[in-house]
Amino acid sequence: MKVYISADIEGITGVTTWSETEKGHSDYSTFARQMEKEVIAACKGALSAGAKEVWVKDAHDSARNIDPASLPMNTKLIRGWSGHPFLMVQELDESFDALMFIGYHSYSGSNENPLSHSMNATDVNYIKINGEYASEFLIHAYAAATVNVPVVFVSGDKGLCDEVNRENKNISTLAVKEGIGASTISIHNELAAQLTEKKVEEILKDNMDLCKIKLPDSFEVEISYSKHIKAYKASFYPGMEHKSPTSVLFKTNDYFEVLRMMSFVL
Repeated sequence: MKVYISADIEGITGVTTWSETEKGHSDYSTFARQMEKEVIAACKGALSAGAKEVWVKDAHDSARNIDPASLPMNTKLIRGWSGHPFLMVQELDESFDALMFIGYHSYSGSNENPLSHSMNATDVNYIKINGEYASEFLIHAYAAATVNVPVVFVSGDKGLCDEVNRENKNISTLAVKEGIGASTISIHNELAAQLTEKKVEEILKDNMDLCKIKLPDSFEVEISYSKHIKAYKASFYPGMEHKSPTSVLFKTNDYFEVLRMMSFVL
């Protein structure tokens, strides 16, 4: 069994403010280590379930948050950004049996996490796919569907976990915190790691085919920017419609084209 783990930080237990997610701030290292701890737990759960190969994508900000020496020896760590349109699931392909998301968060515009955003926390108000707000989970779960890989486990805030289970009730989820306005209510850091390891091992021994997400037949993607100049520039991407001063619209039947577009305009 070959398993892929994509890790972010805004959905890690305890993380509440932007300074806790950004290198150079005094409180960053504490939460980067917790991100690391929850990823290690997912690796251990996968290995206990019989995985022979575990790939980890450090998918937050610089993609240099996880200490490579901290991970089990039979894992591979992807650091940095290649520029491939698969973005936070770079190198995912048909050879993988399962995909997991650790530390993910609710979509931009949601009130479920003080740090809710979708791909670009500075410039993007929201992303909608076929009229629904799109989280980073959904964007990359659809990417996984293009290569027939099921999303089996997701950890993060409660709002995201609710979204995941609306998408597919068979996906195992772990809500490590709940956002209340600018605050969070989080479970203990050691409990988050213990439950992650346990739930990952359990789901990888279950019928993972039930966790597959079906791709829509077509895609209508709306991106709203915080500044009109960003929308104006994005409107020149091939096939893009300038919907309003601050938003653009892209239509296609090919989801890879959605990902390609996002890699250029976000």
